[in-house]
Amino acid sequence: MHDTLAASTQQPQTDDKAELAQPSVEGFAETCRSLIEKGQVREGLRMALETVARYPDNSALAMRAAALVGELLSLHDIEVTILRGVTLREPGNISAHVALANALVAAEDIVGGYAVFSDLMAKYPHLRTNLCEHISKAMLDTGYAREAFEILQLWVRQGLPSPALMNNIACALVRLNRADEAVPWYDKCLELMPDSEDVRFSRALAQLKSGMLKEGFTGYASRAPRTADMVWWFMDLPRLRYGDDVAGKKVILYQEQGLGDTIHFIRLVTVLLEQGADVTLVVPRSLTRLLSLSYPNVTVYERDTFPQEDGYSYAAPIPDLPFIAGIATYADIPAPIPYLRADPADVARYAALLPAARPRIGLVWGGDRRVKREDVQADKRRSVTLKEIGEALTPVDATLVNLQLGYPKGELAQWTGQPIFDLMDDVRDMADTAAIMENLDLVISVDTSPLHLAGALGRPVWLANRPDSCWRWGNDGLESPWYPTLRIFRARERSFLPMLRDVGAALQVWRRDWTPGAS
Repeated sequence: MHDTLAASTQQPQTDDKAELAQPSVEGFAETCRSLIEKGQVREGLRMALETVARYPDNSALAMRAAALVGELLSLHDIEVTILRGVTLREPGNISAHVALANALVAAEDIVGGYAVFSDLMAKYPHLRTNLCEHISKAMLDTGYAREAFEILQLWVRQGLPSPALMNNIACALVRLNRADEAVPWYDKCLELMPDSEDVRFSRALAQLKSGMLKEGFTGYASRAPRTADMVWWFMDLPRLRYGDDVAGKKVILYQEQGLGDTIHFIRLVTVLLEQGADVTLVVPRSLTRLLSLSYPNVTVYERDTFPQEDGYSYAAPIPDLPFIAGIATYADIPAPIPYLRADPADVARYAALLPAARPRIGLVWGGDRRVKREDVQADKRRSVTLKEIGEALTPVDATLVNLQLGYPKGELAQWTGQPIFDLMDDVRDMADTAAIMENLDLVISVDTSPLHLAGALGRPVWLANRPDSCWRWGNDGLESPWYPTLRIFRARERSFLPMLRDVGAALQVWRRDWTPGAS
C-alpha cells in the first residue's frame, strides 16, 4: 500500500506548437502502453523510439513517448534524452521543461532537475504554485521528504496553498513519521476535493499509521480495488461489507495487492468462518499451498485458473478483511500466532539440507525488481543491497541462510564475505519458504513479504525498516501489535547504513545470549 502524491491536474501552459496534438498521438500511446503492459517490452520500447525518430518535429508524440518510457519502464536516461530534444526545439514549452525536471530527478540527477525547476520559477512567477507542486512531489518520490516539507512550509507561510500542495504536505508528514499531523491536512484537502479517491485513500493510510484503526480501515475499504487494471468475473459480485450476514453463504476473498498484504490480513478469515461463511480464497499460485495447509476449512484456488461458478453471494479484496471484521483498536486483532503453517514433511526435508551448525539466520535485503516508475521508487526506499546488509551484520558466529528471491538474489554471485547458504533455487512457493523458516532461529528482512511470512509463522524476525515507515509499523516504537515476535529497527535518514550498523550490533548481543532451543 502506498500513499498518493499529488501535483495539480492543471499543467503549466505551453506555447501553441506544443498544444497541436496530431490525431495519432492517442492511438500511438494506447498501442505502446498495451504492448508494454502485456509483457512485450522490447516491442513497446521499439515502437516508442521509432515513432519519435520518424516524427522528429512532433513534440506531442515525443512527450507522450517519453512519459510512457519513464512511467512504465523507468528508462529515465531515454526519457531525459527525448525531452531535451523537445525543450531545445521549443524553449517556451513549459510542460516539456517540467517533464524534463521530473525525469532528471527520477534519474537521480537531483541537481539538474532542481536547476530546471529554479529556472522555470524565475521565468514564470505566475506559475510558482503549480511548479512548487511538481518540485515537492519530485522530492517526495525520490525520498527527500524532509527537504520537500521545508519547501512546502515556506509556501504555506506565503499564502493559502492549493489542494495539491496540501496533499503533498500531508504526504511529507506521513513519510516523516508524523502521520497524526498529516490527517488534518488531508481533511482540509478533502474539503476542497471531496471526490478525490486518492486523497481519501491516503488519509486512511495516515489514520492507520496513527493508530486510528476504525477510521482508517473504514476509509481504506472505500477504495476501488487496486488490481493493476486486471478484472475477474467475481469482481461483479456484491462487495462484502461490515455487518453483512454471511451465515451459510459462499464468499470469495481475492488477492488485491502484494503477497505481504495477503499474508498480513488473511488471519481475519477466521472471523468469517466463525460467522458460518463458506469461504473461497483466490490467490497467486505462490500462496495456494501455504493457505491450503493453514486453513483446511477454506477452499483455495489459483487466481489465474479459478473457474466461473454460480452460487457466490459476496466477494471482497483480502485487504478489506480488517474492516469486514470490525477491527477498531489493536486489542481487536486476533491473538493466535502462528496463524500460518508449513508442511511438516517439507520442514523435515529442509532440515536435512541445511547446515547443522546453529544458530541459523535468514536474510532478505530487497523487494523484487519492478519496472514502473512508482514501483521502482518504492522499492528503492525499502531495499538495501547484499553488500550493505552483509558488511553490517558480519562476521557473526552463525550460519547465514539466503531467503531472497527475484532480481536481488543475483547479488549472491558477487558476494565475497561470510558464506551464505542458499536453497532458494529449490523453492517452489511460499510454503517451501515457510518450511525453511521453521528451521531458522532468526530472520532479518527489509519490508517485504518474507517478513510477513516469518511474523505469521511466529518466527523471531527483525525488520530493517525504511525511513518512511509503512503504516503497519506506526510512527515509532520497537514492536508491532500485528506480529509479537517482530523487532523493528528504524532508519532515521535516507541511508540505511547507520540503522544496519545498529542491527549488526544487536545481532552480536543476540548471538552471545542465544542458546539452543531458545527460538
